[in-house]
Amino acid sequence: MSEPNPYADGEYKWGPTQPPGTPAYGYPNPNPAPGYGYPNQGSQYSETQSALPIPAAGAPASMGGAPLVSIGDITVMGDSIVTPAGTLPLRGSVWNATDMSHTEEKIPTHAIVLAIVFFLFCLLGLLFLLMKEKKTTGFIQVTVTSGGKHHSTMIPAHGPHTFQQVMGQINYARSLSSM
Repeated sequence: MSEPNPYADGEYKWGPTQPPGTPAYGYPNPNPAPGYGYPNQGSQYSETQSALPIPAAGAPASMGGAPLVSIGDITVMGDSIVTPAGTLPLRGSVWNATDMSHTEEKIPTHAIVLAIVFFLFCLLGLLFLLMKEKKTTGFIQVTVTSGGKHHSTMIPAHGPHTFQQVMGQINYARSLSSM
């Protein structure tokens, strides 16, 4: 990049103008501005220092890291439960779920219209009355209590299967809390 452009002709010269001897774009600057550029350049930390504290020998390692399960706004980590209200200990937590949803079944309006129209032409129009539409509304309330703190969240029910899915997640969280 420090060589002149071999394809330039005439007075128009495209590309960056760099004085000879400067490194190409993307390479580390030998004189970086403080707080800018590649990590550990011109900083007070050396490459051998660790950004995270290393636990002492014999100390139990925390199982933080990636979330194991997320139920609404409750996230279960390796050794803690993260909620908007704060962090709760996972060990000994008590989980509860309440199904406050309901599913109703009704005949849709277009099925009634088709039954009336086709009843006039032939008696097969009554088969349209067998069409049913299921609609689930409501929420599933999930509560967790641990370490003297309590948190509750509401999960919208999208179908009759939603409660079973949430209970599967809660049972997994219960099994983690008993370890």
